Amino acid sequence: MSKPILVVSTGAGISAESGIRTFRDADGLWENYPVMDVASADGFRRDPALVHKFYNERRHALLQAEPNAAHRALAALEKDYDVYVITQNVDDLHERAGSSRVMHLHGELMKIRSVSDPDYIEPLDAAHLDTTPQTRGRRGDLMRPHIVFFQEPVPMIEAAVDLVRRADIFVVIGTSLVVYPAAGLINCVRPGTPIYYIDPNPAATHGLPNLTVIKAPATKGMEILTEKLTAKQ
Repeated sequence: MSKPILVVSTGAGISAESGIRTFRDADGLWENYPVMDVASADGFRRDPALVHKFYNERRHALLQAEPNAAHRALAALEKDYDVYVITQNVDDLHERAGSSRVMHLHGELMKIRSVSDPDYIEPLDAAHLDTTPQTRGRRGDLMRPHIVFFQEPVPMIEAAVDLVRRADIFVVIGTSLVVYPAAGLINCVRPGTPIYYIDPNPAATHGLPNLTVIKAPATKGMEILTEKLTAKQ
């Protein structure tokens, strides 16, 4: 017998408890940098050296972070569900916690990709974290952070929508529901599908049917959700 499909959309709130900060932690700044200087297509064109430096710093910070109980609880649900994680986060904490199906909508911090061929992507490792505008990949391409900058399309969004439409249960964790197109995924579930929304400061959801709001940080919210899902079995 096949397992129910549990699709989970995660945002910055799930990684915040691991110490990962985002540009939303300060007004227009991300780790003291103006957001549009380091996270936009225009910013990369103006000053690629600054953008490379910024993401080098983020990678070093990521290596000091560990998955938290919310990441681990999601991975543990794979015992009873076919769990698919769609994340806005560029960190690798879901994978390090043991989640086996993770879709990164906004790219991945521990990867770089060709400036000229967006489909050519290479992983980085702990010994080779730092890149510059002169960094070349194994086949000679100039490389850039594998990040979807502001002003660029989100290439995985259609695949994410298809996945949400297959969900038997849909969960949203740690997102303000204001970053589009990811925020629109909650409106793509099939009629009658149970939806759970975990956030300490949940956004207005305008009467979505079958919605249960769990007003809590990700770690506590995942405890509550796990209890609810266990009770349903």
